[in-house]
Amino acid sequence: MKIPVVRKILEVNEDMAEQNKGLFDRQRVLALNLMSSPGAGKTALLERTLSDLGPELRMAVIEGDVQTTNDAQRIAATGAPVVQINTDQACHLDSSMVQEAIGQLDLEALDILFIENVGNLVCPAAFDLGEDAKITLLSVPEGDDKPVKYPSMFVRSQLMVLNKVDLIPYLDFDLEQARQGAQKVNPNLQVLSVSARTGENLQHWYQWLRNRLRAKRQG
Repeated sequence: MKIPVVRKILEVNEDMAEQNKGLFDRQRVLALNLMSSPGAGKTALLERTLSDLGPELRMAVIEGDVQTTNDAQRIAATGAPVVQINTDQACHLDSSMVQEAIGQLDLEALDILFIENVGNLVCPAAFDLGEDAKITLLSVPEGDDKPVKYPSMFVRSQLMVLNKVDLIPYLDFDLEQARQGAQKVNPNLQVLSVSARTGENLQHWYQWLRNRLRAKRQG
């Protein structure tokens, strides 16, 4: 009996991710994939970023969520273009979902496209979306041991944003241990410590965005 063979899911995803990357490159749009566990503060960081850098940069967001449009509504309130993807129980976005969402945006009118992935500290890292960089958010209440317990997200990321540092005085969290753990699994990982709630150190995050956009445009 002849057994049909289908292409591997990840192989198909990689093909479409390459198409997405080609589109981002042609339009000179910096595409960033934000990943974290639920509640780490991805949406809060984006709200602050869109508001603070809105006069300077043209930005849009693709929102990934299992079921709701709650986060997309918060983004829309900033005035930035946003497209919602509901994954219907899937724990991550894939490149075909992102490609469909891109069709709803005017890339020629953008400098930066943020892709807020589904809240999950494992699955999103396995799926390339065609982005220029993966960014993992870790929040202080999650604990300082997460980079070594869930290394795949940190291994594949170019930047770790440690959020909610304003809570460090109230929790048993070792900032240096978190940093060392993350850079142990990925020695090239850049680390920024911020608070999206208070605005602490957000200027470093904004400068990182400017530098990455400049490098993309010059490349």
